[in-house]
Amino acid sequence: QVQLVESGGGLVQAGGSLRLSCAASGLSFSTAAVGWFRQPPGKEREFVAASNWSGRSTYYAASVEGRFTISRDNAKNTVYLQMNTLKPEDTAVYYCAARRRTVINIRQYTISDEYDYWGQGTQVTVSS
Repeated sequence: QVQLVESGGGLVQAGGSLRLSCAASGLSFSTAAVGWFRQPPGKEREFVAASNWSGRSTYYAASVEGRFTISRDNAKNTVYLQMNTLKPEDTAVYYCAARRRTVINIRQYTISDEYDYWGQGTQVTVSS
């Protein structure tokens, strides 16, 4: 049984930082692409960041480029999202996702339907 468990969310003031973690079990994590998505209140889920299996290739939404960093530790089956200079518009439920199938093109990293497994989400609230 595959499980992805996020942690690290919380309430932070604008300009602050948070680090989200996502611990995976039950899958071949070291060969899986991983991504972070978020769903702001009243809005649809959107892509935030993704990493290929090794962590050498990473991708970001324009809205978080330069502020957020995705990384992974395959030895610990864990993916991280370091979020700096947080803004109120970053408020959302953050989800990690994993894809076991081979990624054919970069666009697949950014599409939620391309991922096979999802965590339960962790709330991030940024106050102004």
